[in-house]
Amino acid sequence: MTPPVSIIGASGALGFGLALRWGQAGIPVVIGSRDAARAEEAAERAGAAVPKGSFEGFENAEAAMRAEIVVLSVPFRNQAETLTNLKGSLRAGQIVVDATVPLAAAVGGKATRTLGVWQGSAAQQAQEMVPDGVHVVSALHTVSATVLGQLDHALDEDVLVCGDVKDDKARVIELIDHIDGLRSVDCGRLEMARLTEQLTPLLISINVRHKTHAGIKITGV
Repeated sequence: MTPPVSIIGASGALGFGLALRWGQAGIPVVIGSRDAARAEEAAERAGAAVPKGSFEGFENAEAAMRAEIVVLSVPFRNQAETLTNLKGSLRAGQIVVDATVPLAAAVGGKATRTLGVWQGSAAQQAQEMVPDGVHVVSALHTVSATVLGQLDHALDEDVLVCGDVKDDKARVIELIDHIDGLRSVDCGRLEMARLTEQLTPLLISINVRHKTHAGIKITGV
């Protein structure tokens, strides 16, 4: 049986788009939200969009306990609070895929600027906050939430993946590569997230100017 993936914040655009794509690929999806009713409603919407998919909705803490890979797709302003609330649910051996970007919009600034994070990146901050034995992998910062949610839109881009444990990255890469049109590229250790996270505001600026939903392609790999 294919193991499930839990998505914390899957009632939001990015998380919901990922839920649809993984559901379409045959991956069971556990949708997490701060409100259990909202999570259940998102699971129902996902099921209506992808009838062949398997979707369940739970409050974040319960959702986090139901899969070995937990995707964190919340705004940066909610990252620390969410991880604090999940400390009793996450356990050693799990992988947290952090898709958080420290955009200045979190404090009322522009979405084309980022905030300084003391640890170096949002992903490194997450690694400091999760329980011992839980490893953070940084990924999914450059894929458009809008495009993910449009199942008739063919994807054709790369996903940059950073992490300190090779086997964990391999598992995350395998999961991401289940989505048609996405190819994962191992970018090295978790500290490289300080660079990959900065690509999000760059793409936002490109998208605004060209009225598109640009992605990233790495050549020669």
